[in-house]
Amino acid sequence: GVDEKTIGVLIYYSPTGCYDCCIRCLGAVPYTSLLATLLCYTGVALFCGGGHEALTHTRTFVELYFARDVQDFTVLADFIKYFQYVIYGLASFFFLYGLLLLAEGFYTTSAVKQTFGEFRSTKFGRCLSLTFIILTYVLAVIWLVVFGFTAIPVLFFINMESSCHKVNILSETTLFNQQARVCMDARMYGFLPWNAVPGIVCGNTLANICKTPEFYVTYDLYICAFAGAGITLLALFIYVVATTYNYAVLRFLGRKGIRC
Repeated sequence: GVDEKTIGVLIYYSPTGCYDCCIRCLGAVPYTSLLATLLCYTGVALFCGGGHEALTHTRTFVELYFARDVQDFTVLADFIKYFQYVIYGLASFFFLYGLLLLAEGFYTTSAVKQTFGEFRSTKFGRCLSLTFIILTYVLAVIWLVVFGFTAIPVLFFINMESSCHKVNILSETTLFNQQARVCMDARMYGFLPWNAVPGIVCGNTLANICKTPEFYVTYDLYICAFAGAGITLLALFIYVVATTYNYAVLRFLGRKGIRC
């Protein structure tokens, strides 16, 4: 005769048993948290990579075209240097935090609790989920501010490109003498102090700057950083929704006294 243990092993390794096992494993994946993690890593990579290079090009760009005295962009140069170090820290932080949130998603997924009957939802587990909800919400609010600040240089380059286009149009019409009145002031966007000289470029000089590779490279890098910040913000909102739902499930099961 064949004992029950051997029969159970045969059933488990049968095609139907393997199929059921695969379905249970796939059902145990927290797809929302997984999607948020992928978006978070993609957004952070774009933001950190594009932002780091954009800041490097910005220093050269401002030094060449908007400031004659080194002292005029000392503050900007120091900000760029220190913020690049912050970018390194952000990349490391979001890598670890994304892993923690993904692990928390696996921990609280209802499919996992149904699969592993011996697993219990403890008060510590619920407190941990609540902590992640608060931290992620605060992080999302902070990142919303970062997203807003990232839009400033993008707006600067959009306006600059528009001004250059206007200069080119005026130079081809009878109003060519009006093109000198079309200017771009870097001091208005906080790149330079108000006493910086010249701090502003106008007319054909402005149009020539827009034709340089440095302009387009810096512009594209800031767009990349801006898109990365937006993707990261979306990922954080998805994390908030996922962790809030997982916490609600854990709290409900804890009240009912159900073994998870």
